[in-house]
Amino acid sequence: MPDPRDTRDLESFAMALADELPGQWRSEYHRHAVYDDQFSLSEDVWDMNLVSAAIAEYVLEHDAVLTRDDGARLYVTGRPRQDEEYLVAVMAPKNVPEAFRGVREPDGIAVPDDPFRAADDITAHLLPRYDKALAQVQHNAQSLAPRAAAPSGGADQVVMTWADDGRLVARPASETAASVLRETGFVYDKRQQTYALSGDDTATQGRSVRAAGARLSALGIGVVIRNAPSKPALDTATQAAPTPAKPARTR
Repeated sequence: MPDPRDTRDLESFAMALADELPGQWRSEYHRHAVYDDQFSLSEDVWDMNLVSAAIAEYVLEHDAVLTRDDGARLYVTGRPRQDEEYLVAVMAPKNVPEAFRGVREPDGIAVPDDPFRAADDITAHLLPRYDKALAQVQHNAQSLAPRAAAPSGGADQVVMTWADDGRLVARPASETAASVLRETGFVYDKRQQTYALSGDDTATQGRSVRAAGARLSALGIGVVIRNAPSKPALDTATQAAPTPAKPARTR
């Protein structure tokens, strides 16, 4: 369905948004001559809700991709028929398809035509869901990768569990793993003999998870991420929307 001509200055909005988001981001703007052009980028959009529906049903004419210095990407486009809103979704990392199995999409959100408020919404709601989903995908990819023979003492690993209060609780099996956890922000609980990341600041929590996972993996230490027994699958998605007639390709 064609959308009435979009007169919003998406390019300027995306550049301003990149400046307001935490971390270092760069913005790349694209204008599409024909409908099919919009799918070359949107096929990586990690969404099964508002954003994928808009991509499938409307001629969007233009979009922008914001890329963080660690490789994280955000897809930004105008929200059809809502002149004062934009749609923002994360873009999936380049992993083997099997790594995405069982991981719920960190669906995108609608943000106001105000880069300051939009950055707050993205930081508070979208990026934390992305961090959780990405941690699960990275764990799945690590499990699928060929493994070297385990040392004689058995393979080392760290078990991380999402608690009901939003904390991420880790149980390392060695002092080496415990040292990595301490250095990446985990706090030791002597009574429980565990390490935990507070859920009060989900952006900081996500950065610590990524840093710990990367360092542990480099040391050959496996990471197992689990949900609390009373929880369903990782809560990385917003409420579901009707599946569009021609959804964009997702993971």
